[in-house]
Amino acid sequence: MKSLDIAEVARRSGVKPSALRYYESLGIIAADSRKGLRRQYDASVLDRLALVSLGQRAGFSLQDIAETLGPSSTSAATFNLERNRISQRADEVDHRIRQLTLLSRALRHVAKCTAPSHAECPTFRNMMAEALTWTSADRQKL
Repeated sequence: MKSLDIAEVARRSGVKPSALRYYESLGIIAADSRKGLRRQYDASVLDRLALVSLGQRAGFSLQDIAETLGPSSTSAATFNLERNRISQRADEVDHRIRQLTLLSRALRHVAKCTAPSHAECPTFRNMMAEALTWTSADRQKL
């Protein structure tokens, strides 16, 4: 596969060169060689960077991502993603979606409610009661 220098990887991936160097220090990616002072990467690094981006959007830390992807020398075609860990994160995302949906409904209701006082609105009172069932961890995630 073709080698790409750090500037080309940054351009194609949208990841700053400083972040690429940081990912390298964490073992998430690895330079194949150097041409002068410029790091050279196998083109498969773009697949790893795409997975890093997906992992970050899913809420994984860079340490989690490094552990999940395995050694940076592993090619993109042989990633061994931890399915149980990913499934657990999907469950957490689903839970958060439910919480945020409730919060959105409550905010929209408050904005449009025609009751003289929100304290007199049965819908709003039900939403407040439901909010009390959230754990403190749930509240921190919002």
